[in-house]
Amino acid sequence: MASQHTLIGLLLFLSVDWTLSVIPENEKHPSYWNNKGKQALHKALDMKPNVRRAKNSILFLGDGMGIPTVTAARILKGQMNGGNGEEFSLAMDTFPHLALSKTYNVDQQMPDSAGTATAYLCGVKANYGTLGLSASALRYNCNSTFGNEVESVLHRAKMAGKSVGIVSTARVQHASPGAAYSHTANRGWYADSDMNAADIAAGCRDIAYQLVHNTDINVILGGGRKYMFSKETQDPEYPSYKGVRNDNFDLTAVWLNNKQNAKYVWNKAEFDKVNPEKTDYLMGLFEPSDCRYEIERDHTMDPSLTEMVDKAIKILRRNPKGFYLFVEDEGRIDHGHHGSGAKFALTEAVEFDNAIERAAELTSELDTLSVVTADHSHVFSFGGNSDRGNPVLGLSRKLADDNKSFTTTLYGNGPGYKLVNGSRADVNATEAGHKDYKQQSAVPLDSETHGSEDVAIFAKGPMAHLFHGVQEQSYIAHVMAYTACIEPYTDCFIPDLEPEPGHAGATNPSLIVLLMGLIPALLSLFSL
Repeated sequence: MASQHTLIGLLLFLSVDWTLSVIPENEKHPSYWNNKGKQALHKALDMKPNVRRAKNSILFLGDGMGIPTVTAARILKGQMNGGNGEEFSLAMDTFPHLALSKTYNVDQQMPDSAGTATAYLCGVKANYGTLGLSASALRYNCNSTFGNEVESVLHRAKMAGKSVGIVSTARVQHASPGAAYSHTANRGWYADSDMNAADIAAGCRDIAYQLVHNTDINVILGGGRKYMFSKETQDPEYPSYKGVRNDNFDLTAVWLNNKQNAKYVWNKAEFDKVNPEKTDYLMGLFEPSDCRYEIERDHTMDPSLTEMVDKAIKILRRNPKGFYLFVEDEGRIDHGHHGSGAKFALTEAVEFDNAIERAAELTSELDTLSVVTADHSHVFSFGGNSDRGNPVLGLSRKLADDNKSFTTTLYGNGPGYKLVNGSRADVNATEAGHKDYKQQSAVPLDSETHGSEDVAIFAKGPMAHLFHGVQEQSYIAHVMAYTACIEPYTDCFIPDLEPEPGHAGATNPSLIVLLMGLIPALLSLFSL
């Protein structure tokens, strides 16, 4: 699998002392670039919009994956695969339709992951820190919840008879997946122990409770075990850890109740035993809180994001009506940036792209709309004076004006701000390449902040051409609902594409080509 090859490349990347790479000889000649340009032009001229209805929809959300992160991850993945890096293409780079998304929240210029999730999942922009609520709701105000709920495309897809799933590398109760099923005035209400008694008495419910009660979700994979169990329940993996619930509920048991062909797992061995052909419901919670960073993941205990996506699609695609899947590298890109840890963030982005690549192998562009985007960016920059093939996490070839080295990845603010004897700290290549190194920041903060600029939308599949120009982030949900002909677009009049019997995924394109080829012959017979 691609993820196995990438892992080998990652280990090599982390262990090799990189030197300047050689510029490919063919790139020195105009014919190379002219031929490359002609090929791209002909591909663009041949491109025709896919105007079929989307049976399946997948939204890939790279939390905090701004355009600088995409570029740096592309080069990193290319270098992990033995190239200079700059010329490499990510799986998401191959998506033919692009747009930009305006990420602000209704009440804040710099957004958070809750307000943005409400926008791209529910189609309505919201206030900072709120989930599944319109901007009429106020953060921390429980009573403002009622009457201001907005439903996600995932929920609407389930109401239309599709199977639905959530895959995340953070706790599944976190902001981004939370907007798919919950309505809460505070993204931090993970469990009832995070709420005050008055709000609970008023009828507000914690996010974990809503996870198992609001929407009948077929696949739930990620972290967040502790929010599902009582304070008396010992964690199965870490004996010193316990659950955090006050109400003594075992929410995994609540979720399993009355479900057919349903399983709850908490480790990779159990996960690997799950037969997707005989499973209708799967909940896998592999850590008490967020999953580990990819470069620190215990491969014997926790599945990778790619493995979780693989299992989810194989379960969901059995529904003849299709599926909706939300996939997120929640926070692990985002959390890496917050800690000024570029290596964590970028290796997470590479694994996120591996998952996108695997999903493409399991689905067909004919009937599956795939969308890749971010909720927001970060104040992460990537530049400096660097030669072709310079390690992404390496040094500029020139010294700064203080006669000290600096890395080509930097942050505008964050915990990487450091002074030594009153001046900026120096750095060498060994330090810069360590996974725990914090890239330098211009402004000291305990946690680096989100960015406020637009983020990219990559799309392929049915009606993907509707992603164009610069759009409000809430537009994403409207396109995905319209393309699937679900509320509020049930009268979309988009032609359906009949699938292969018993399969909600790929449809045989050769049959379509054959029928199209027969049309002229049939017309000529009738004209005789």
